[in-house]
Amino acid sequence: MTKMDTPRSATAPSQRSRRRSLALLGGLTAVVLALSGCAGADADTRPYEKNSDGRWTRGGEGGSGSVFGKGGMNILGGEKNQEQDGGSGNGVNVNAFLWRAALDTISFMPLSSADPFGGVIITDWYSTPETPQERFKVNVFILGRALRSDGVKVSVFRQAVDPSSGRWADTPVSAGTATEMENAILTRARQLRVAVSK
Repeated sequence: MTKMDTPRSATAPSQRSRRRSLALLGGLTAVVLALSGCAGADADTRPYEKNSDGRWTRGGEGGSGSVFGKGGMNILGGEKNQEQDGGSGNGVNVNAFLWRAALDTISFMPLSSADPFGGVIITDWYSTPETPQERFKVNVFILGRALRSDGVKVSVFRQAVDPSSGRWADTPVSAGTATEMENAILTRARQLRVAVSK
């Protein structure tokens, strides 16, 4: 058998393997470059606080630490009627009253992440001093720009220490817990809207 008579099936796997290796190498290079760009940035661990104009900022700095300066950046352009849709006028795609109300409602829990553009708030695990053997975590999703009852969705997670292993184990949450939190957020959002319209 000559070199030209080599069946295609024998060379195809090695070419596919080489392509996969190159794609993996390219992907890893992109990840390393992205992470190296963040290497000099220190994580901001200050807690969120409400400043004098009612905006949530880290450490009560009044927004001075914003990348885009005071007032942020207006992505969509133009001035909007902020009271009408609860928007902040800076391109945030969620209702500002629901966003602030959600932060107020879960303020007793430590925040893991908060994304005002996507409308997602994720808390860290929280245990009360009275019940250190169980802990809770909450995810809040603001689903749109309108202040409506279906504009917020809450997921509650609960864990308890397993007596036999001593490790945290997932346990069921009462059926109405998430609904109660959603109602508390909606009530607070309505209070904030009424306060603004006065």
